[in-house]
Amino acid sequence: MPPKRRSAVVNPAILIELACHTLMGIAMGLGFAFGLTQLDAFGIATLIAHSVDPHVTFVIFVGVLTLSFAVGATMTGFVFTMMEER
Repeated sequence: MPPKRRSAVVNPAILIELACHTLMGIAMGLGFAFGLTQLDAFGIATLIAHSVDPHVTFVIFVGVLTLSFAVGATMTGFVFTMMEER
């Protein structure tokens, strides 16, 4: 008798859980990015202020940091969800 196969249909609860992890990563990334740029503990705000176009540099810095946090939280949430399904 062959082993039972899992259905190919994705459970909607998994997608909602991954969306929650993504939103959590976005919130953490935005908070961390704005904290780094507003507190100026590491001189990042000074570097951004002295760049050629500070507004674009600020947007790119916050965007990249936020995106990296969001992707990391999504991948971590995916691993946690798959381990929980076992």
